[in-house]
Amino acid sequence: MARIGLFLQVALNGDSAHPDTPRTPDQIAAEAVAAVAAGAESVHIHPFDEQGQETLNAIPCAAAIRSVRAACPGVPISLSTSDAIEADVDRRFELISNWIEMPDLVTANQGQEGIAELCNLLVNRGVGIEAGLLSVEDAKAFVTSGLSALCRRVMVEPLDAKPDDAIRHAEMIENIVTEAGITLEQVHHGYGIACWDVNRRAVARGHGIRTGLEDVTVMPDGHQATGNADLVVEAAAIIRQANQE
Repeated sequence: MARIGLFLQVALNGDSAHPDTPRTPDQIAAEAVAAVAAGAESVHIHPFDEQGQETLNAIPCAAAIRSVRAACPGVPISLSTSDAIEADVDRRFELISNWIEMPDLVTANQGQEGIAELCNLLVNRGVGIEAGLLSVEDAKAFVTSGLSALCRRVMVEPLDAKPDDAIRHAEMIENIVTEAGITLEQVHHGYGIACWDVNRRAVARGHGIRTGLEDVTVMPDGHQATGNADLVVEAAAIIRQANQE
């Protein structure tokens, strides 16, 4: 494996506009295989329904999980619980309550309404929590909530399009968490071209990183990636170079 010592997750799809974004269970599994072969240790996926829409419905979620597990045995699978998929808090809780095949992990964005109840539900069903911190406000809410005791890791995910802004916000989020004495593993990523700068900063500070078509569709030089494996190879090279230095 190309990565040395630091965690590397791939986010395979989400609402990415990349033409080769995987959406069916078979497509997601194939991309997972390629990404794991390139160095990813965990895969984060968004299942899609028959109409091609992201969904939290139990049946397509189970189909996607089973397909990836069969193709990549032993590789931890993370699902989204985002309110961008289902905005209604009660409906979102109901859909996730009905899951019949549990992922290993979920990302749980800490700025969402009802996040404490959702985290407790999933922990009680044996699912690890990746606490998503998209802003300084999310980080502050996470610190005061006491939910860190339930979580596996912290995901530092600044939304800024400009690299300098994304790096600044990643630093602010990180500082809020660490100054509160929360010692959970941190995994950092950004969106678009800024993802690479956030990744490089994180690796230099000893944190894990995430890449993949959900987060970024272009390589560091700006040309379009052919798929998730391209992005993972580049992210793994950042980790390898940092270790060599």
